[in-house]
Amino acid sequence: MNSCETIEMFYNIRTDLDKLKCASNITKIVNDVTTENQNTYRVLQLYLNTLYTISETEKNLSIVTSAFVLRLLSIIGYKPIIEECQNCKTKDNINCFSFKDNGFKCKACGKQDKGAMEITDTTKDAIRYIIFADPKKLFSFNIPQDSIKELEIISKIYLQEKLEKEFKL
Repeated sequence: MNSCETIEMFYNIRTDLDKLKCASNITKIVNDVTTENQNTYRVLQLYLNTLYTISETEKNLSIVTSAFVLRLLSIIGYKPIIEECQNCKTKDNINCFSFKDNGFKCKACGKQDKGAMEITDTTKDAIRYIIFADPKKLFSFNIPQDSIKELEIISKIYLQEKLEKEFKL
């Protein structure tokens, strides 16, 4: 490579401390999960889409960070099982997220798992959307405040469990 040219500066990130903090945190995570000479096109695409969303929209930064984390973990091989209960394989009464078993559990199986967290249907649907959405539409959803809190908790704990490192989110 002989030269390069800046395409996007994400200027608005520099004008807001909360946006700057959010962008800095996701940058640290990306640096930890990527290595030199590794094909990381999907990670780069997610990273740039996230920076654009932080810079150019007024989207809730907790939603942006949580969606980024869950999608990133899915890309790098830690995709949670979200189609059915991890134990009994039922598709009904799914209302728990198991950190131990990496995905959803039904109410009965979730009660037996001390590492499972009960979640609302909205949070469950948001997680499914985050995992399966088209990359360009990843951040085009909204959820109520209680689901934002659940999504934050799930993404933070799941990130720490899988990467075995504590991150500030």
